[in-house]
Amino acid sequence: MESDRPLQRQPVKGSLFRKITAVAMSAVALCCITLAFSATLTRQDVAGRDYIQYWAAGQQLVHGSNPYNAGDILRLEKAADHSRTQPEISFSPPLILPFVLLLGFFSAKTGLTLLFAVLLAALSVSIWILWQLHGRPDTLLFLLGFLFAPLIVCLQAGQISILLLLGIVLFLYFVESRPWLAGVVLFPLALKPHLFLPFAVGLLLWVVSRRAYGILAGFFAALGVGLALTFVVDPHAWLQYKQMMEMQGAMNQALPTLSQILQRFVAPRALWLQFLPEAAACGWTVWYFRKQQSRWNWMDQGLLLLLVSSVCRPYGWFFDESVLLPAVLTGVLLATKTGRSLWPIAIAGAAALVETLQHVPVTTLSYVWTAPAWLLWYLYASGRGKSRSLAKLFSHSQEFVEIGSGSDPRR
Repeated sequence: MESDRPLQRQPVKGSLFRKITAVAMSAVALCCITLAFSATLTRQDVAGRDYIQYWAAGQQLVHGSNPYNAGDILRLEKAADHSRTQPEISFSPPLILPFVLLLGFFSAKTGLTLLFAVLLAALSVSIWILWQLHGRPDTLLFLLGFLFAPLIVCLQAGQISILLLLGIVLFLYFVESRPWLAGVVLFPLALKPHLFLPFAVGLLLWVVSRRAYGILAGFFAALGVGLALTFVVDPHAWLQYKQMMEMQGAMNQALPTLSQILQRFVAPRALWLQFLPEAAACGWTVWYFRKQQSRWNWMDQGLLLLLVSSVCRPYGWFFDESVLLPAVLTGVLLATKTGRSLWPIAIAGAAALVETLQHVPVTTLSYVWTAPAWLLWYLYASGRGKSRSLAKLFSHSQEFVEIGSGSDPRR
């Protein structure tokens, strides 16, 4: 019997060794990619990225100033890029201030390098967790997540939507086993709540039906901590934020969303029309949840809610679609298992990637097709609706790319 013991322990040691090796290799790869990214940065290149809004706000906080003061923000950004004439101000609520405060202790280039490392690590962890959620399949398809165009834009621009993606993925991982923790990890979604309202309605209905109130307790506990830290960082943050939003006219910006296209064609001055699709999506969510309640699965119906929320968002940018990676990759796995063609997502993904690599401005209508495309892909891959009809729509996805290309609605 004693001779059998080493044989029983050996797989455990081997498994632990492989895990340690994998983590070490991932860390080395992360460091190498980050150093390579930093080596290519110039002062003007740093100032030209969306990240500069976070760094400038952090600088203001470090010096005890208003992080939403347009004049001060422009002065800081102009010092880094003399050609800048308009301030780049973050429209994220003050809950983000404790995070941007950390960036204020570094130079613009060092802060961007550190943020890039954090975002790349968050993306890597998100893809690894998705692989876990799908039962650790023996496939490299999950690596395609690194080529998802909205994520590449996030890494290039220094945008925080990847952190929202990590929150969604962690929620999917903990929702059944650790409800309180599942609520805590949803906190990053409060930075851009307009992207998730139908998803939130579905979650609330699910919580009530399952009596999983631990999720709400975890979320509001995290929100309370966030509000407290925000008050410590800047006691007047919410008033300053309100004044900035009124002066900057955030809702008047032209963005490539279906909601804004509806408003522009129906009644350009009726801002409430931007929220009509989202309101309709919330109503549909109530109906859909009642229909699917008995078989609700967050890795199925929940991902569909996430996609509908993105399509119907009142405003947002292309990089905000980073949170849809779980649905896109799940669609790839479903299509592979059921024998459905991968050409639809290959065409749509390649078209979005080409636009990204060609540096097509995210303010143009060239990106209005992407969120509906990810939704159509998931419907096709999961077998909902008439697959042949959806496949035909995808075969013409390159035509959608031409819509509005080269035109900037801000003009």
